[in-house]
Amino acid sequence: MSGLFDRWLGGPATAQAEPAPQAVGLQLWLDDQGHVLRLAGPLRTVLPANSHSAPRVHDYLQQQSWLVLEGPPADWQGQPLDLDFATVHGPALHTRGWLQRQADGWLLQVFDIGDLLGEREQHGHRLTQQKLATELGRSLRDCDEERLLLTATEQLQQLAEHWHAGSVRLMLPGDSGWYTYTCSDNDWPWAEDERLRPWLQTLPPRGREIAAGNPLLQPSCAGLPLLAVPYLHGHTVQAWLLCAGAPRPPTSETVAALLQALIEPLLTRLRQQQLRQRSRHLDELQQQLGAGWWSWPLQGPLQFDPALALRLGVPPEATAEQWLGRLHPADREAARMALEQLREGIALNLSLRLLPANSLASPRWLQWVGQLQGRQVQGFLLDISALKAQELQAGAARARLENLIASSPAVIYVQRYAEGALHSEFFSASLTPLLGWEQDSEQARQPGQTLHPDDRWLWLERTRTLLRDGQARSRYRLRDHLGRYHWILDEARLLRDDLGQPVEAVGLWLDVSEATEAAEQVRQSEERYRVLVEDSPAMICRYRPDLELLFGNHPLAEQLECAPQQLTGMNLGQWLSDSQRAAFLQRLARLTPAQPLASAEICLQLPGRRTAWWVWAERGLFDEHGQLQEVQAVGRDNTEVRHSQQQLLQGAKMATLGELATGLVHEINQPLSTMRLALVNTLKRLESGEVDAEYVTGKLQRIDAQVERVAHLVEHLRTYGRRSEVEQHVFAAWVAVHGALGLLAEGLTGKGVALHIEEPDLCPEVLGHEDQLEQVLINLLVNARDALLERRVAKPRISVSQRVEEGQLCLLVEDNGGGIDPRLLERIFEPFFTTKPAGMGTGLGLSVSHSIVEAMGGRLEAHNGNEGACLRVWLPLYNAS
Repeated sequence: MSGLFDRWLGGPATAQAEPAPQAVGLQLWLDDQGHVLRLAGPLRTVLPANSHSAPRVHDYLQQQSWLVLEGPPADWQGQPLDLDFATVHGPALHTRGWLQRQADGWLLQVFDIGDLLGEREQHGHRLTQQKLATELGRSLRDCDEERLLLTATEQLQQLAEHWHAGSVRLMLPGDSGWYTYTCSDNDWPWAEDERLRPWLQTLPPRGREIAAGNPLLQPSCAGLPLLAVPYLHGHTVQAWLLCAGAPRPPTSETVAALLQALIEPLLTRLRQQQLRQRSRHLDELQQQLGAGWWSWPLQGPLQFDPALALRLGVPPEATAEQWLGRLHPADREAARMALEQLREGIALNLSLRLLPANSLASPRWLQWVGQLQGRQVQGFLLDISALKAQELQAGAARARLENLIASSPAVIYVQRYAEGALHSEFFSASLTPLLGWEQDSEQARQPGQTLHPDDRWLWLERTRTLLRDGQARSRYRLRDHLGRYHWILDEARLLRDDLGQPVEAVGLWLDVSEATEAAEQVRQSEERYRVLVEDSPAMICRYRPDLELLFGNHPLAEQLECAPQQLTGMNLGQWLSDSQRAAFLQRLARLTPAQPLASAEICLQLPGRRTAWWVWAERGLFDEHGQLQEVQAVGRDNTEVRHSQQQLLQGAKMATLGELATGLVHEINQPLSTMRLALVNTLKRLESGEVDAEYVTGKLQRIDAQVERVAHLVEHLRTYGRRSEVEQHVFAAWVAVHGALGLLAEGLTGKGVALHIEEPDLCPEVLGHEDQLEQVLINLLVNARDALLERRVAKPRISVSQRVEEGQLCLLVEDNGGGIDPRLLERIFEPFFTTKPAGMGTGLGLSVSHSIVEAMGGRLEAHNGNEGACLRVWLPLYNAS
């Protein structure tokens, strides 16, 4: 074979025939068209059998090698041929060879160069891996501390790309097991490592590959294998590198070098970061505690922590005398003796005071600790000023407590436990002022003998509870030295030893006679109040700002058809309409601590769908911040009065319609006459035979217009005559003017009264009932008409106009009838008062109109102008807010 390679290296074969070559490698005998005539050589056994009768050499090659063999075999000479043959084993057979003339055909001689290519590929892979390892280590060593995690993530991403893996994850040990330090991306198969952590705990300290069929991989990785490689320091695993989703997972040996290049600088940086963090935390802790180190080489000066020295105002280095000079004079001798004992190896633990730089400030208390270690003293200083201040405060508090016990009106006592009973052993000095007993008297030794006869069972129950539960609270009566009884509040606690056995009871007696008597009086007062509230004919209740009832008496429960106990928790707003509820809540929102009272008439839809009207008065209760907490309310059923008012209003409306009957008959008769005339003319035209379609159409259209006019008038009468709705609504006030004129215009014109209507540019809206405002305007117009006709004014005129002033809308009805007698201006709104002749008018028109306008939140005024009376209807403009 070496001879053949030498000849191939020397150049292509000559054209003359040569003897058959030695059977090495693979020989293919070809004809001039490239068909394979025969195969020889040991490599022919790895080629798959070919089914063609005259196969070409391309049938044995992989497609990428077809480009090398273009044209007939004569064109293949003079060049080395690198060919990849398909094999029965799967991997391609990489060969190199040449073509030479052989008799009448051609001989293609090739040799296996797979080992050469593999060695070259491995060498290149090693160079790439070494370069990648160098880049990994340098990147982690050179990056800033803030970018350490980001840099590690970038390097893992580079490893994932190098191995063509779906994801690479680095696991480090933590306090609660292995945790993910960083990952190459977010596409990791296991959420939050819930399944990996326990699995890593069971792995031995060596790499392991999980096959695709393992149950651990079933729900993830799309069935691809997982490679886990440890990083060992000695025999301890310090990190795991997990490679998931790689089509061809790298071997553990391949990963080990890259893992070492990645982990070693990373762990070093993390340890440095942890040390710096611990040092910073230690410095912060020492600064917060006012602590720091100090040392003394016995022969030289004392050395102090620079930060501590700055806080205490001492030099970082000071001789023993300088240090002792900074101490309080009362502590210098003890400090000097402690330094001498340190030379002998006796540990130092001393509390002393450091004089401040400012003579007005208080000394600092320090805990001075040190111990001889070799030939040098090491120790620390701790600022305990706060602890000393607390000790002083505790001492002062103890002194105040002792003084308070001695001067307290309460009696502090101690009872000793012996043989299952409690025996009085101590009473404070306040016993004599409270009950007049002496501390060594028989009453003090046997207090149970002074109990009220009705309360002796309470004393026995108090003792049993105290021994059983360890504490007791009771109230009973004790007799003083004058024979009077005092209500005593007794609170006691039992003290036990380490074995849980009772030792003594410590308790407190407090005279609560006045409080008990006051509570009894309050209870009696509450009972009287409860009876008064329950028996009251008015509805009384309490509710929150959201209308949730807290209490309601029997009358309210009867109105709502439920039991009184069912009222608690019920919402009052469920009986109100949306508009009524909104008005209710707005009224509550206007309550203030300065103005806590409000009243209104509310409308409710009670059970059985009956409408009720209540006169409601309420008072708001506020907290210290001015927030409304509760509302107390008293109500009275005003339904009957409201129904009477509605009947009166409906009667006045019907009376007005009666007065308008004559004018309405004329209003209806006129279109009827017009229609009759049009029909007569049309019939005559038809009888004469002169049928003109245009003429008939015109007549019919005229009749239709008159029918529409009558229908409109009748519909208006029906709307006006029905009862008003319960709820108020929003409407344009000028619409009511048009409605009134629609009923009265023809009648006024027929009687010679001129109407002067000033149409406004804008029609503001008000809240109320449109038909009721129309009734008011009809009353005013009818009164003006009657006054003009009664006085026989030469040119009677009524003017209607509108204006808006400061949120108020004013409708003006004026006439030129000379005005109203000034002496009657104050009485014209009284019920049943009228200036009309007997038999004319009910005297209710202006009175009802006045009530209607007031119910809409406005006012009705009567004045005399230059030519006659002027009546003004003032109404508040509607505002949605």
